[in-house]
Parts: sequence; C-alpha cells; structure tokens
Amino acid sequence: MSAPPSSGAFIDPPARAPLLLRLATGLAERIAGKRLLPARILAWYPRAAFGAGILEATITDRDGRIDRRMLKLVRLAASFATACPFCADMNANHHLEAGVTDEELEALRSQLGPGALPSLSGLERVAVRYAQLASQTPLRFPADFVAELQRTFGEREIVVLATTVAQVNYWARLVQALGIPPAGFSDP
Repeated sequence: MSAPPSSGAFIDPPARAPLLLRLATGLAERIAGKRLLPARILAWYPRAAFGAGILEATITDRDGRIDRRMLKLVRLAASFATACPFCADMNANHHLEAGVTDEELEALRSQLGPGALPSLSGLERVAVRYAQLASQTPLRFPADFVAELQRTFGEREIVVLATTVAQVNYWARLVQALGIPPAGFSDP
C-alpha cells in the first residue's frame, strides 16, 4: 500500500514531468504567482495537459462588448454554480482589479440571481444568468431566457460566453475529480 498523497489531492504529481510540460507549468506558475497543482497532476497524462494548455490559451480579457469585468463575473458565476472551491478561489483572485466589487463577489458566492445585483449592467445580468444556467445539472434554458440572450448578444458573443463558462466547468469537474484543494489565490 502506498503512502497517502502529500499534495492534498487524491494523487500527487509525478516525480518528473516531460521537459515541455515543466517549462509550460513553470511559466504558468510565474504568471499565476502560485503553485498550480492541476497542471502538475496533469503531467501524468501529457496529452490532457497539452489540451488543457490550449484551452487556457484561448482566454482573453476582452472581446468586443465582453470586457474584462464581464468575463470575471461570468467565471465567478460559473465557479460558484459548480461549487468548485479551487475555481472560486482562482477566479476571485484580482476581482477588484477587474472591476468586481466585494459586494458583487459575495452576492455571486451566495448564488443570488443577477437581479439581486443592482450594480450589474443589463448585459452583465444576462451574461451572469447564462453562466449560472450553463453550469447547472441538468442543463435547462427557459425559452424566454434564450430569447433574451439572443436579443442581448450576437452569435459570436454567445459563443465567447459559452466557451468561457465551459472552460470553468471543465476545470471545476477536473479539479474536483482529482480532489485538488484551493491554492490560496484569493487569500489576503
């Protein structure tokens, strides 16, 4: 019987990862300012690690009317809707710099509907609701909401929102399936 993992996750990272993964993980950790246990554990399966890296490379801080603040709100709403402590911790990091107030963060954490956040613009309300609906199981999109989504956003914007939510959902399921604890991104 092997010793329990020391990382706090279900398994520890491999003792040695392929060189390219070590370099990519090192760069990501320098950018994040934290040890990225998910990236390190993915080194057990390099194809998945590279795929996750490509997924992360598509993240942008702005895309048309979808600005940094809206993307942060969407990531936070999806993180809390999936009940992923690691994701919530990571996505809450630098929320003030993205224009998300502590009050808004707390309302999202409490999973209040976007109507409970009077500080949100109309676009942001629809985007947050979409993130919440797209992160629930089973998925259910009321017809009146779909009509509002289509009136509010163009096709490309809906795809940007959907892929942003999907990225958070991917990481939420992955880190929870591996038992990865929060990394302390949002710790003072």
